[in-house]
Amino acid sequence: MIEASIEVRGLSKVFSGRAALDNATFRYEGAGAIGYLGPNGAGKTTTLKLLTGLLRPTHGTAWIDGVDVARERKRALAGVGAIIESPEPYPSQTVREAIETAAEFRTGAAGGWEHEIADLDARLELPPLSARCGRLSKGQRQRVSIAASLIGDPTVLILDEPTSGLDPKERILIRSLLNTLKDDHLLLMSSHLMAEVTDICAQVIFINQGRILLRDSVAHLADRFRATAIEVEFGAPVSIEQVRALGPPVGEVAPVSDRRFRVSFDGSAGVRAELLHRLEGLGPVLAYQSASLELEDAYLALMRDDSPGAPAAPGTARPRG
Repeated sequence: MIEASIEVRGLSKVFSGRAALDNATFRYEGAGAIGYLGPNGAGKTTTLKLLTGLLRPTHGTAWIDGVDVARERKRALAGVGAIIESPEPYPSQTVREAIETAAEFRTGAAGGWEHEIADLDARLELPPLSARCGRLSKGQRQRVSIAASLIGDPTVLILDEPTSGLDPKERILIRSLLNTLKDDHLLLMSSHLMAEVTDICAQVIFINQGRILLRDSVAHLADRFRATAIEVEFGAPVSIEQVRALGPPVGEVAPVSDRRFRVSFDGSAGVRAELLHRLEGLGPVLAYQSASLELEDAYLALMRDDSPGAPAAPGTARPRG
């Protein structure tokens, strides 16, 4: 059995003289999750469309499981589940019919999906299987689309903003499911939610203006862009003067409320622990956390500078971990 893999080499797509994707190259294999990050118009959805055969490349090649998507689309996508640009199930179909249609399209097998649909129903807390999709809420339709992408147990999942349109409870549900799936599936997912990517993905790709700026592990980026500020919340009101009076290692102090402050420091683990010890002397600490995500700091730095930094060599990366 061929191990699941996603690869693009020199992949480009030009629209009206403008490169929506410019010479993208990366490869991932095995099980795991890769976050694909960039601002609107960066080239994320274009890449995912090229990987799923919805667009043909101007230059370069995309492979799924070693099969050229442009040359052998049906064979390349036989083991792929995808959500691109928030697809909508047909309004006239029932939930069951929408999922069965996706299963038949991917596998060619009609019927025999009762067990898998029941499992997806339980895992995704789907609306009634007999309900018409046109009468569902946006979040419910999104969960039906996710179920349709998972039917047939594809080994590769290509997901464009998979939690778009979901409420907080639904996001937690999908995040938990994706964290389970990444153990034995290969996921490539775009998202604007840094907390979501941090929670799910071990590897990330940053893209801007059609160019890949950086590929790295989330763990390594956390070391490179470690948080240099924390937010602390006390159980009772504390004055900003009391916090400032603690002296070093406390840096700048900014009030968020009468009980919550943003405190800067040098970012080291030892100082972070010492800082917590001193803050606890002012009163009970209810919350103590980084003021921003390391991944968010990396993203903002890259988008600001729009420079390659120190990108990983275009070899094979294993997204486990």
